[in-house]
Amino acid sequence: MSGSSSMEQFEPPGNLARDYLCEVIEEPNSHPESSDWKWQLRNRITSFEVIRKLIKLTPEEKEGFKRSNGRLAMAITPYFFSLIDRNDPNCPIRKQAIPRTEEFRVSPEELVDPCGEDSHSPAAGLVHRYPDRVLLLVTDSCAMYCRYCTRNRIVGVEKPPMGPGQFEEALRYIRADKNIRDVLISGGDPLMLTTPHLEQYIKRLRAIPHIDILRIGTRVPVALPMRVDEELAAMLKKYHPLYISIHFSHPKEITPQVKRACEMLADSGIPLGSQTVLLKGINDKPAIMKKLVQKLLRIRVRPYYLYQCDLACGTAHFRTPISTGLNIIEKLRGHTTGYAVPTFVIDAPGGGGKIPIGPEYVVSRQDGKITLKNYEGKIFEYVEAPDE
Repeated sequence: MSGSSSMEQFEPPGNLARDYLCEVIEEPNSHPESSDWKWQLRNRITSFEVIRKLIKLTPEEKEGFKRSNGRLAMAITPYFFSLIDRNDPNCPIRKQAIPRTEEFRVSPEELVDPCGEDSHSPAAGLVHRYPDRVLLLVTDSCAMYCRYCTRNRIVGVEKPPMGPGQFEEALRYIRADKNIRDVLISGGDPLMLTTPHLEQYIKRLRAIPHIDILRIGTRVPVALPMRVDEELAAMLKKYHPLYISIHFSHPKEITPQVKRACEMLADSGIPLGSQTVLLKGINDKPAIMKKLVQKLLRIRVRPYYLYQCDLACGTAHFRTPISTGLNIIEKLRGHTTGYAVPTFVIDAPGGGGKIPIGPEYVVSRQDGKITLKNYEGKIFEYVEAPDE
């Protein structure tokens, strides 16, 4: 396979870029180069010298930054950084992007590989957990590194993407198992690859007769929305049926730039779904989640999954009780359109897969009748059809 990843093309910013970067973040409309996704990647905020000029770090953030080198080191696009409230240490965007010392307190229940992906990997970069679908991890790079990443064991090193030999091995496995009908392309973030490089993966997967659908998992439309351009949308449009799941966390992330990116993808005929991780102090209130899911529908993104935060190492400060998620779903169901209500799931530790959970609406079941509770707490009876 020829081609290179976007990350291989860009040099890190030099020292002279720091003051100018501050200007761009303060007044992006005065600097048209900031709308170039390659410029955004070249100028990601990765060093202490730059970030301390942009924001007054708390002691917990300073310590977290010092310790994050080597494991999910910080990287924030200037665009995503511009969404941060620099006067509020509890800003939901800030808490997702800037390391904190809590990340280095590992709880006994936490796992290096919380979803058991490595134990279900028949080939490098390939995960086969469910009978009819596989996960293909084509890169370990992301536009910005979420501090609660479930793959923090592998993401952030920014090595070259999946090479030709690895990809050929994955293709041989997929071709040999005709039960596989669905391939999810993820990473890292596959939209970090150049469009021609990404197309080489997609084109060869689409050529396999028993593959029905392709899916892409990404956060790029949120952290780097200018990456979604006409070239990318036109390329993806050639390979339907293709679906994209986008990782949204907070309503503040839905900006005019994100709206434009999602509408460009939707106009290309691509169904869009959102995947949201439930995060303490970020989106764990019903009112915040309701605002998020309603804003998602306005930009043509269907709320798909609400994930209980995985047991990844160093994420205890982000996790909520299960009851928090159940309460959110209960406050959504019946109180907003059904399209806005995601499925609340736990990705079972160790590789058990996604298990949906929800509020209990069945009060009792006996004598051919089911007693039900609706969203208002009112009780109703439904008479079942007899067993045949």
